[in-house]
Amino acid sequence: METLRQYYDALLEHPFINGVLPHLLTVVGFLLAFFAIARLMSQRKQPGNTFAWLFAIAFVPYVGVPLYLMFGGRKLRKLAEKKARLYPTPTITPFATAEQNFAARVFTRSGACPPVGGNRVSFLTSGEESFERLEHSIRHAQHSIHLMTFILGRDAVGRRLVKLLAQRAREGVKVRLLLDGLGCFLTSGGFCDPIRQAGGEVVKFMPVMPLQSPHSANLRNHRKIAIFDHRVAALGGRNLAVEYMGPTPLKRRWRDLGGVVEGPAVRLLDEIFLSDWAFASGQPLAELQKELPAEAPAAAGDSEVQIVASGPDVAGDPLYEGILSLVQQAERSVWIVTPYFIPDEVLFRSLLVQARAGVDIRLVVPAKSNHPVTDLARRYYLRGLQAAGVKVLFYGPGMNHAKMLLVDGQTGLFGSANMDLRSLFLNFEVGAITYSPADAEAIGRWMKDIFAHAKPMPEPRPGRRLIPTIAEEIARLLAPLL
Repeated sequence: METLRQYYDALLEHPFINGVLPHLLTVVGFLLAFFAIARLMSQRKQPGNTFAWLFAIAFVPYVGVPLYLMFGGRKLRKLAEKKARLYPTPTITPFATAEQNFAARVFTRSGACPPVGGNRVSFLTSGEESFERLEHSIRHAQHSIHLMTFILGRDAVGRRLVKLLAQRAREGVKVRLLLDGLGCFLTSGGFCDPIRQAGGEVVKFMPVMPLQSPHSANLRNHRKIAIFDHRVAALGGRNLAVEYMGPTPLKRRWRDLGGVVEGPAVRLLDEIFLSDWAFASGQPLAELQKELPAEAPAAAGDSEVQIVASGPDVAGDPLYEGILSLVQQAERSVWIVTPYFIPDEVLFRSLLVQARAGVDIRLVVPAKSNHPVTDLARRYYLRGLQAAGVKVLFYGPGMNHAKMLLVDGQTGLFGSANMDLRSLFLNFEVGAITYSPADAEAIGRWMKDIFAHAKPMPEPRPGRRLIPTIAEEIARLLAPLL
């Protein structure tokens, strides 16, 4: 032991260790910080997000640079260039709304497909109804089952669905299950082996442990899509877990809303799924697309639907820009239901201005969500909106996980995206915009029921300081990673 100590002391006194190495590490740290900052500044990030990364990279480069390389990226440029932009297939005719509606034009010119007509949209308002429809669709699928989810629960619902999917795979149905590598960290492996053993396919999207992907571990696939026989599709906010759905009522089950689409718009959701599947599995997209029927699904109704994919694989931010246009062009009302509310400055100011102009702005968030830090980060925005005249409502008791937007009682939006920085700028998301009066009316009825079960956010107590606390400021700084 004494010999080792003497060797260690001698090593520390070596000229290279004692003189050259510290300077070398300083230079290396400077270069790492320089290149990381150059990459950071080349990306379109929110100012608060940029400042947080700049602080970490500049002052603790040996920690900040590796973390930024893992978690800091926002767009996968090669993937965005590689993945085809969503356009209507030759058998789908864009609806006239594409040119008549301002928001539709914004969605389209930001990278989404134009609205298509001939669809039927029905809404799933409870977890029991959603599970029953999902199970029925799986049991009666004749050719293919495509499922994409952020969370597959290691619970009774997850086990029941895995067992059913394995059964259908053994019966010859093409079963594909796409799971986010982080959200399904505990269920994407052996938990799904029954499906694989039965001939089905299960793929992880961007595994995070170990880092098997060269892409950022921060970019998650938050899309929830189910497609059956290329004819019927479902999307919304519900994951495949007992908190979201199940065969019987559950007191602690979260409230949510999803939609089932039948008609030509299903082809667009099919294209999104296959594009994500090709990226995650490594299978050629061109070969996968050969599985699609030559003709898009026949007309099933009179709903105009616009499918919007947003995320690191899209060059722009169509979902965010479309939402912004809907808010800014609203003439009478903007109703928002979201589980997490952390907007960027432009969206925040747009809501403030519209409220001060007399537009009926209503925002419903859970009184207490499942993420306490996001509840802390939202306080600043909720106080500001309330002071400007926005009706801020707290839903509860219980968690409301729905993501809904209704503008002027005419244009509705539902899908997987929360009204926060992560969903609008980081995650892979998907949304459906409806322009049909019947769909808007159905969304409005559901929202009014939510309003009836919510209470106004308490007014600040007299004399209470409105300056954000240090904890709130830190939470807002961390908001892009929440």
